[in-house]
Amino acid sequence: MHSSRHTASILPSGKVLVLGGSGFDDVELYDPLTDTWTLTDRMHVSRDLHTASVLANGKVLVAGGFKSNKIINTTELYDPSTETWNITSDLLTARCDHSAVVLTSGKVMIAGGDGQNRYLSSVELYDPLVETWTSIDSMNGERWKFALTALANGTILAFGGYDFSGSLKSAELYVPLTEMNTNTIISSKRNDHSKTSNSSN
Repeated sequence: MHSSRHTASILPSGKVLVLGGSGFDDVELYDPLTDTWTLTDRMHVSRDLHTASVLANGKVLVAGGFKSNKIINTTELYDPSTETWNITSDLLTARCDHSAVVLTSGKVMIAGGDGQNRYLSSVELYDPLVETWTSIDSMNGERWKFALTALANGTILAFGGYDFSGSLKSAELYVPLTEMNTNTIISSKRNDHSKTSNSSN
């Protein structure tokens, strides 16, 4: 099993893909039907503090993270049908401790994080059809170690985490149709918490 700061993603098959963590590049699959772990193809780049998002086509997008004391912008795609990894387009901004969520359009939203000596408010969208990243409207403030959650109406809620002043009690909403962020407030400060979706980590 991996050390801390890894990710776990539920695949369409029901198996769980576990990867990364404190310099690991090996990847494991858990099969709940047999209660067993098996090794699968290794990532091209070892990483931790990354995100892993299950796409509509069943592939898993791994983005950013931390490797050898450096924040990275590399991304990879895992194909469960072949159990292999392929390099895809780099993030526009290197980041770790960011958050990711899959939109109803099938695109992946990456936001915030640690950008090497600065916290980030920038947001990027990954289009799996063309395998490219584009920059969109930034969050209203820097945020890292926070959660992104897709609501039933397609709006994305970003909440909690940290900025340069410490823990946050703020939240904001992203509306994909307008590509704009608006502020809201949560009742108490929180960080390093979890979200309800299991499609992104």
